[in-house]
Amino acid sequence: MAVRTHLTWMQEKNLQTYFGGKQFTLLYKASVHEFSAYDLFKRCCDQGPIVVVIYKEHYVVGAYMKTSCKKEEKIPIVLFALEENTISECKISSYVPTELFYDGSGRRNDLEFHINMRKQVMTLNLDTSEKLRLPHMQASPFQECEVFRCEDLLDRRTLEGINELHESLLSAVNTYKPHKNLVPQVRILLLGPTRAGKSSFFNSVKSVFRGHVTHQALVGSEPTGVSDTYRTYSIKDTVDGNFLPFILCDTMGLHERGKGLCVDDIAYILKGHISDRYQFNSMKPITPSHCNYIHYPLLKDRIHCAAFVLDINSVKYISHEMIAKIKEIRRQLIKCGMPHVVLLTHVDSMQLITKGDLTDIYRCIPVKHKLEAVHKKLGFALSDMLVVSNYTSEWELDPVKDVLILSALRHMLWISDDFLEDLTAQGNKNLVV
Repeated sequence: MAVRTHLTWMQEKNLQTYFGGKQFTLLYKASVHEFSAYDLFKRCCDQGPIVVVIYKEHYVVGAYMKTSCKKEEKIPIVLFALEENTISECKISSYVPTELFYDGSGRRNDLEFHINMRKQVMTLNLDTSEKLRLPHMQASPFQECEVFRCEDLLDRRTLEGINELHESLLSAVNTYKPHKNLVPQVRILLLGPTRAGKSSFFNSVKSVFRGHVTHQALVGSEPTGVSDTYRTYSIKDTVDGNFLPFILCDTMGLHERGKGLCVDDIAYILKGHISDRYQFNSMKPITPSHCNYIHYPLLKDRIHCAAFVLDINSVKYISHEMIAKIKEIRRQLIKCGMPHVVLLTHVDSMQLITKGDLTDIYRCIPVKHKLEAVHKKLGFALSDMLVVSNYTSEWELDPVKDVLILSALRHMLWISDDFLEDLTAQGNKNLVV
């Protein structure tokens, strides 16, 4: 049975961030491995930097040893106290760890901090208690003791795994072929409010395949959006010069009322009637008489997958009008049998989310809460939500971000295939490719 920490996710995240963006590996838990200094040192010596966490009623007190713990060598120690989201710190003298953690008796009276593991009591002198904003603790009982190894969030082994996954995803997308080669490229439609990250997602995808950060699609912070033009973006493979097997279709941003993409235009986009560089009119949808109208679109002109792009930090602020508009569009997609997902952007700007968290982002508690909020407000299945971190201000590529972007893209290619497969399964004799 796996041994679990008593720390909450938020407590652990606060400590990891406070000590320089670390990941914790639980080495010792007194209630499992015995309240014994001998067992503590047996499990925790020579393990690199460690954090000792003591649980006493409503208090969490601990010691951070930033050099590898050795029983008979003095090492620098930082004491800390965690209360809700606030951490108080107190640097103390360098000590031999066995002076501070012991099983017997007869400790020196001048120690700033020491723990009798057998008796389960902790002592902090008055000055140290005040610096940590704690009541004076003299032989004060505690309930639990845990020790964690502290490691960099992205160590060499983790980065090697990320790079392998990165290359695997790149290859998977490069070699993807639409179902039965019905179309040369699948078309993915990007929908969503202004400033959600639609154009930035295209730029990010192109950056990954170009090998450097690029900003072909205009992005900005205007409340009404930067562009009112429909754009279809293809990307060339830098190796053979061929186009990659997908086209990203960027639309005008959605607004609650008045300005923004006209919902009536969406049906025309889905069916392939609207061409690249068509200029949207918020008050009037396209008509067959328009010079840019495609009267007889082929299957390759149609949309094969749609993605609602939302800023993950703005989910709780989505207005009732925007919710109603997204639901109306979703009804159109369902009526057309169009597969669709939610693309949640700006995850890297969430509070307490670090670069290391991006390697396993779907397990992060705050991200889970955001996904559940989208499910509750808009009705999307949790399995249809993808989390990405776009390139917005960076100058260099990051393999961790690339993996999120490529994973989302691969998923959209898969469900585009589902759409094409459904079309052929229906035995549509009028299907024009």
